[in-house]
Amino acid sequence: MSGHSKWASIKHKKGAADARRGKLFTRIIKELTVAARDGGGGDPDINSRLRTVIADAKAANMPAENIKRAIRRGTGEEPGVSYEEVTYEAYGPGGAALLIQCMTDNTNRAVGEIRHLLSKHNGNLGTTNSVAWMFEKRGHIVVEKGSVDEEVLMNTAIEAGADDFRDDGEHWEILTSPDMFDEIREAIVTTGVQPISSEVAMLPQNLVKVEGKAAQQIVKLMDVLEDQDDVQHVWSNFDIDLKEIEASLA
Repeated sequence: MSGHSKWASIKHKKGAADARRGKLFTRIIKELTVAARDGGGGDPDINSRLRTVIADAKAANMPAENIKRAIRRGTGEEPGVSYEEVTYEAYGPGGAALLIQCMTDNTNRAVGEIRHLLSKHNGNLGTTNSVAWMFEKRGHIVVEKGSVDEEVLMNTAIEAGADDFRDDGEHWEILTSPDMFDEIREAIVTTGVQPISSEVAMLPQNLVKVEGKAAQQIVKLMDVLEDQDDVQHVWSNFDIDLKEIEASLA
């Protein structure tokens, strides 16, 4: 199982979305606002980025009025905070590379807090393109085995234009080009299954095996980074045994 799928699976099993609903809603509101501002306006029919975030908002049971208000802030129809997108590159324990995507109204505060968390958990901030070259932007959809027939899911994904369909141990993993992600996710949902994770992600081209104390440290670092208010997503190239991740977050 890939490191990204393992992490998505653990968060799903822990009920992280429900336990952190306030954080989840805040993240989605930011993304709705920025998508409406930078992605081509407030019409999801012509703004694919906004369409994707609206789907995430509905999956998280965000009230419709909250969605509309966030979009209106992005289009300037309502006043609101102006967010800036920034991605920090870093190294974590065991030599794992990290991409930390933030949306913030104060970049000085954000970088200071990210640097503090990295230092506290045996990591360090990198320079521009120190690790970004290790990652590739891909659509990534994870479906739990048993929730849908394999042949139905595979045929649906491939016919919709997916690049790859993988048996990832406990899950089916579907990879897409970023521009085909929305179409393929919508096709998969029509089979009656709800993916445990679906996003346009920065996926590592190669994995770094991390074990023992370093594995515990990188898992904890991922957890605290994702809890930081300005952080939207954290991607890493670690490969850690699933049982070791579960033990680290117990």
